[in-house]
Amino acid sequence: MKHGALLRKISVVGVSAACCIALVGCGGTNYGYTGGVAATVNGAEIQEDTITKYIQDFRTSSDLTSDDDWGNWMKENSFDPATVRDQVIDYYVENELKKQACDEKGITVEQSQVDDEINNMKANYDSDDAWKQALSSAGLTEDQYRESVEAGLLDKALEDAVAGDAATADDSKVLEMLNTYYTMFNGAKKSSHILFASSDTEKAQEVLDQINAGTLDFAEAAKQYSTDTASAADGGNVGWDAINSFVTDYTDALDGLSVGQVSGLVTSDYGIHIIKCTDEFTCDGKATSLSAYPQEFVDYILNIVKDQNKSTAYSDWFNNYKTQADIQNNDMPENVPYNLDMTKYDNSDSSSDNSDDSNNGASADTNADASATEGSSESSNEQSSNSENSGQ
Repeated sequence: MKHGALLRKISVVGVSAACCIALVGCGGTNYGYTGGVAATVNGAEIQEDTITKYIQDFRTSSDLTSDDDWGNWMKENSFDPATVRDQVIDYYVENELKKQACDEKGITVEQSQVDDEINNMKANYDSDDAWKQALSSAGLTEDQYRESVEAGLLDKALEDAVAGDAATADDSKVLEMLNTYYTMFNGAKKSSHILFASSDTEKAQEVLDQINAGTLDFAEAAKQYSTDTASAADGGNVGWDAINSFVTDYTDALDGLSVGQVSGLVTSDYGIHIIKCTDEFTCDGKATSLSAYPQEFVDYILNIVKDQNKSTAYSDWFNNYKTQADIQNNDMPENVPYNLDMTKYDNSDSSSDNSDDSNNGASADTNADASATEGSSESSNEQSSNSENSGQ
């Protein structure tokens, strides 16, 4: 069943991804609210109009405002109005349960934390106008985005509180994963670089010449000249390509280097690089000890296993918490604006098939006539012919 489209704005996402949530408000559009309570969670009410607004906002943002478009979309995704409503109610139920759990455990989020997350996201945009445009494109106000960020931080804090002890991994599991995914690491290369501004070709060439002549150590040159301050202090070290992302120009140049070799001047969107391959790793997936792998790979997989264990523990805890809750779903009102008689859409295929069958005879006759015409044409043509295509 394809439920992703409906739930794309309410699926569990990272805080920094909240801006990708689909429309949640449409400027006070009157959707024909019915009033009433859709569900209760340990006595806390979820209003029917909250569910209606969510569904109608989804229809608006997805161009499903006509009954036919809405009905066909539900049929294609194995939905009906009641199951759509159930899924949206479940989203709000889980949100309410998380709020209640945070209250029980005294978990709060400082507004300064929310501010930091928002400012980090804003830093990806050139101006306030660009930021506001990004929010508008996602159908969000800044207040709504702020609420999403706060909810995400609370969810993470709750996960830490109830499942933090599960964020562990034993060596055997880490080794098993390393051996299972060994092809990811086999042939990996570690590198360092010195980065210059795009306009600083002359200085870059001068430094490269000194490195090649042996009069300047690569790591010292990185500390002295590189504009990549994050790596310069470590002699230009940017780690292994298997667990880091580099731009294509960088990886292409690194691919051509053996351990100890230094590239020429490599230009990318970030400037001019001088690249040195500092290590290479090969494996066959049969290691019997973690020491067979570089520590960076061990740490990388270790963190993945820890996150998986923590996520599983949190999911198990929450499912149990939800099972123990008093959750009451009320019947769907008949007059909610997204309700449709799905019989028409359930039968649309068979109607289409019948229509196709009724046209088969006429189509066959037409094809026969066309064949006869083509045959006649080919005879005429025959008589006529007798007279005839890729850093960082």
